[in-house]
Amino acid sequence: MIFCANYNQPWNSTLPTLLLLQKCKTCNDVNQIHARMITTGIIRNTTLTAKVVVTFSSSPYRPLIEFARYIFFTRLAFQICTKQDDPFLWNAIIKSYSHGLDPKQALVVFCLMLENGVCVDKFSLSLVLKACSRLGLVKEGMQIHGLLRKINFGSNLFLQNCLISLYLKCGFLEFARQVFDKMPIRDSVSYNSMIDGYVKSDKIESARELFDSMPIREKNLISWNSMICGYAQQKGRLQIAWELFEKMPERDLISWNSMIDGCVKRGKMDDAKTLFDRMPKRDSVSWANMINGYAKLGRVDIARGLFDEMPGRDVVACNSMMGGYLQNGCCLEALEIFHGMLCENDLCPDDASLLLVLSAIARLGHTDKGVAVHHYLEKNEFSLNGKHEEKSVDHWNAMINGLAIHGLGELAFDLLMEMERLSIEPDDITFIAVLNACGHAGLVKEGLFCFELMRRIHKMEPKLQHYGCMVDILGRAGRIQEARRFIEDMPIEPNDVIWRTLLSACKNYDNLNAGEPAAKHLIAINSSSSSSYVLLSNMFAGLGMWNDARRVRSMMKERNLKKIPGCSWIELEGVVHEFFVQDKSHLQAPEIYSMLD
Repeated sequence: MIFCANYNQPWNSTLPTLLLLQKCKTCNDVNQIHARMITTGIIRNTTLTAKVVVTFSSSPYRPLIEFARYIFFTRLAFQICTKQDDPFLWNAIIKSYSHGLDPKQALVVFCLMLENGVCVDKFSLSLVLKACSRLGLVKEGMQIHGLLRKINFGSNLFLQNCLISLYLKCGFLEFARQVFDKMPIRDSVSYNSMIDGYVKSDKIESARELFDSMPIREKNLISWNSMICGYAQQKGRLQIAWELFEKMPERDLISWNSMIDGCVKRGKMDDAKTLFDRMPKRDSVSWANMINGYAKLGRVDIARGLFDEMPGRDVVACNSMMGGYLQNGCCLEALEIFHGMLCENDLCPDDASLLLVLSAIARLGHTDKGVAVHHYLEKNEFSLNGKHEEKSVDHWNAMINGLAIHGLGELAFDLLMEMERLSIEPDDITFIAVLNACGHAGLVKEGLFCFELMRRIHKMEPKLQHYGCMVDILGRAGRIQEARRFIEDMPIEPNDVIWRTLLSACKNYDNLNAGEPAAKHLIAINSSSSSSYVLLSNMFAGLGMWNDARRVRSMMKERNLKKIPGCSWIELEGVVHEFFVQDKSHLQAPEIYSMLD
């Protein structure tokens, strides 16, 4: 109960009710206020009901917003007035929709407003344009645009900026530019909106043209940051971003973080570290960017050092560290970070955290830990979208990937056929998963069928991963010459992974004719990788060509290259056991080798 009525005021006084408005949070609170208003008769007090609408329509609590709308439509909206010049209350209700969970209703209320002869002002129009932007309703937005011109709001700067925002969010860049070009007066919002639109559409030259033409008084931090971010994200344009960064009259966290992000994406961690050290102030994004950058280069030791040094770690930094560990095969360490998050009172895992930890658990095969995370999801009411009847392509991909990992290629292929039957559009990840499954299960015909299905029926351009899977399928089946021709006919440059896949197949099938050229090509494009030398040396040794094998090993010594031994993990009764090639350090090694023999 939120009140006992004793404010030294008459029972039907509006003062206690007004004071209690601010304390309402739940449906029960609302019902008490409503009952008081009815029993005292003050529900007929227009001043009080208007106060209810204004106070509750912007509340963070949904029951109060609904109450404000109810009071407005039942007590205020349709009262008989000779003239309704003030749209203030209508605007409050429209805003509750345009900024809330059901923006489409903002258009309905706006139309109702016009039908009832209520005068609209610039705020009414800006709110309904906001709703159109959120929903991508460009046609309705254009109707509002037409209305602006009819009621002499067409040249209003604030509304012109709203129109630019609408067209940009709906993807109509040229319409936004037409509005911009016809504006009699422009401010920094006008310029910055257009610059941001061009940057996001990857039209950096058009953005730069506007940036350079901006009056000095309008050019602000947002303008500079948009340009720096645009150049930093584009390949080969980082130097231009540097030049702008050095010229900036002032910088904020966004400026520094944009530059660091650009350096990280280009793998220039020395430059990123220089910027990071120069920063007058850092936030969680700065730290997470650095952690992510080092992890991507395989330097998880440096990434972990930064993570441990970071003051006030947040979920973003934890996710970056977990992702880095996962990317580098350190699944146990990723689990450790997750458990650390659970122990922190002020850290709550988000969807990304849970996806990462589930990936780590899946790779380790820790079924019991997977079940524990599932219980955590249910207990904390995370959305388990996979339980919905309508499954997205991501759900299908997860199932196909799971089947592929466990060598169930035929079932993975059947799932793809089921997607086709149900007219569910697969994406490039679907085909990578199915092709992987076909490769591990030796399903050559099915793999070739999938590749052609992707190209001819779904009109998807294969990526390097798809070509790599096809080379693997043909190579595993011993169809070395076909795999080689496949590489030669690729429309894109094959990378070292594809050549190594071919070389591995050549080694398995003792095909020196195709293997030796592949190895030489690999060594030429990546001379610092030991695996190419080892595969070639082993191939020579397998064919009894000992002099050639020694020659390759000598090349490795001269270049100071060492083979990193392969490693496997297995979990038994909650304990993870690690084995290297020919490893006999395990306490039960004699029994293990005896069982294998």
